[in-house]
This record gives sequence, structure tokens and C-alpha cells, in this order.
Amino acid sequence: MPRSVRRILLLSLCALALLTACGGEEKGGKKALAVTAALAEKRTVPVSLKAVGTVEAYSSVAIKTRVGGQIAEQFVRDGQDVRQGDPLFRIDPRPFEAAVREAQAKLERDQVLLKKANEDLKRYSGLIEKSVISRDQFEQTEANARSLAATIRVNQAELESRQLDLSYTLIAAPIDGRVGHVQVTQGNVIKANDDRDLAVINQIRPIYVAFAVPEQHVTDILRRMGQGSLPVEAAASGGGFLETGALASLDNAVDKTTGTIKLKAVFNNEKLLLWPGQFVRVTLNLDSREGVVLVPSRAVQAGSKGPYVYVVSAQNTAEMRPVTSGAILDGFTIIEEGLQGGESVITDGQIRLVPGAAVQVTMAKAPAPAPAKAPETP
Repeated sequence: MPRSVRRILLLSLCALALLTACGGEEKGGKKALAVTAALAEKRTVPVSLKAVGTVEAYSSVAIKTRVGGQIAEQFVRDGQDVRQGDPLFRIDPRPFEAAVREAQAKLERDQVLLKKANEDLKRYSGLIEKSVISRDQFEQTEANARSLAATIRVNQAELESRQLDLSYTLIAAPIDGRVGHVQVTQGNVIKANDDRDLAVINQIRPIYVAFAVPEQHVTDILRRMGQGSLPVEAAASGGGFLETGALASLDNAVDKTTGTIKLKAVFNNEKLLLWPGQFVRVTLNLDSREGVVLVPSRAVQAGSKGPYVYVVSAQNTAEMRPVTSGAILDGFTIIEEGLQGGESVITDGQIRLVPGAAVQVTMAKAPAPAPAKAPETP
């Protein structure tokens, strides 16, 4: 065989061997999968109950009239803030002033008659001793004096009643608060104890927020109430913190229909951010837990045998780890068992993973968690 042909064959065999070797290395090697991971962190987190609450006035009074007549003066307008004792309306007082003068006149008349009857009784006492008048005349005079004394007491009571009616013509605010829409304005005639409200005053500093929680939390709430004040936070339904208050009361019975118990929290409401009838998101802080392991909720996967996470091993491989998950936070999950603080859990790219797969990790910085809510009980 010519030398040139042998040289060509030799070079071809070398090239083939090199290609075979390279192909074998690519086939036998493991390509790392790109994933995102975050650290499982140990934190102290507050354990809270979350609910939807309704803002209620601290106190609410419907303004009604105790006497009838025409509204002569109106001192208040829609939406006005008032203090206790501030005048709101005045009913025409002239008929009531006349009634007071009449009752006063009756009292003065009967007082004069009583004075005369007492003088007669004193004079007749001397005459009866001398047998100048009969016993019947004396007893009649004595009865007249006693009757007039009783009549004066009636007159005094009537005068007080007329004076009280006169005082009712000026309607004043019974509480501090804000006036709603004025329903009956100046010039209108209204009767005593009319079905119509003149206005409604709501006390909104302080103010209540009413909400309900599942009955299984009653024991924890009572225990914490015995230890001191329980802080409550209110936030707008669309988001945004409003104010912090304190738990004020716990209802005396569980609602058998819903299995919940009603609570009320009180807020100072100095900035008037809470308004009666408003819906708010309520957070009742019950306790705090130390050394809780938190991971981003997207790291927790649901499997046929329960929840699990992928943990990045020291060899940069994905380790499938069963865990016991606990309370749900805003974007975070408490891991009760199966994970230690400081371990890296995969938060993105799990769908391509199998246990033992090589991974190329990009660490994500997890934001600080929001307050936890208590674990939900089925």
C-alpha cells in the first residue's frame, strides 16, 4: 500500500477516536439546571388573628323632641362637630312660658288662701275652748287648711313640670360627636316624641371596630387579656395602615350559627381615619414566637405524601425534603419541622427538578415578612 494512503488512513482513525472520546464525555456529563434559591431564616414573629371588621360609633344618639311645637331656631348644620351641652335646636318657648306663669299664679293664690285658713284655724282653736263655736265648725276649718296645704304641694309639682317642659324647648347635645344629616329644619312643626329624628350624633373619638374570630381562639384571647392589653391594628380594605388600638371587649357567647365570637377594639381615632360603617382589615396580635423558621411560600410544594421543599446540598444538588408547614404569612410560610435556619431552599425552577439533580443557584434576597396570622383550623 502506498505510503501516502497509509498516512491518510492513520489520520482518519485518529480523528475518529478523538470525536468518539469527546462525544462520550458530553453524553456522560450532567448539565446543571439554573434555579433561584433563598435562605430559610429564623425569626421572632408575632402570631396574629386576621379578620374583616366594621367600624362602629363609640356611642350614637338619635335626637328627638320631648315637647311639641314649631322649631324656632336651628343652631347646628350637617356634619358639624359638637360638644356635650352645645345647643342644637330651640322649640318656640312662648306657650311653655305662659304655662309656667299660670302654674306660678295658681301656687301664689293657694298660698294666700292657706295663710288665711291657718289664721282662721288659730282663731277657732281659742273659740272652741270657750265653746263659742261648734266642734263641726272647728273640724271644717281644720280640714280646709289641710286641703289647701295639699293643693299647694300639687301646685308646686305642676310648676316644676311646666318649668321642665320649658327647659325641653332648648335641645342640647347629650354627647361629644359629629352631627349627621339634619332631618327636621327650622320652621317645621314637630310633636312630642315624634317618630322623626331631628338628627343623629355619633361619637367618633374614640371609635369601635367590631369583628369576629373562630371560637377555637377564645381560650388564647382570654389568656392574653388576663395578662394585659391586646394590641389591634386596623388597615383599609384596599391596603394601607390606619391606626393601632386595643381590644376592648369579648362577647359573652359564641354564635352557634357561625361558630365565631364577636370582639370589639377601641381606637383613639385622632386623625379621623376610621369612620362608622367602614370595612377594615383587623389584625389582633396574640403572641410572638421566637426562633421560627420562615421560607418564601413559593418554595413549599404539595406532594402526594404532603408538603416538601427542595434544599440545595453542599454538592450543589437538589435534595427533596418533606416538611411540616405551619402558619401562612404574606408571602412566607412557617416550617414547623424538616428544615433548619440557614439552609438554602429552591424557590424557582422546581418543575424541572428531580432528587439529586445538579443545580446552578442564584440566591434571592427575601423581604422581611409581615406579621403572621394564627394557623387556620379546619
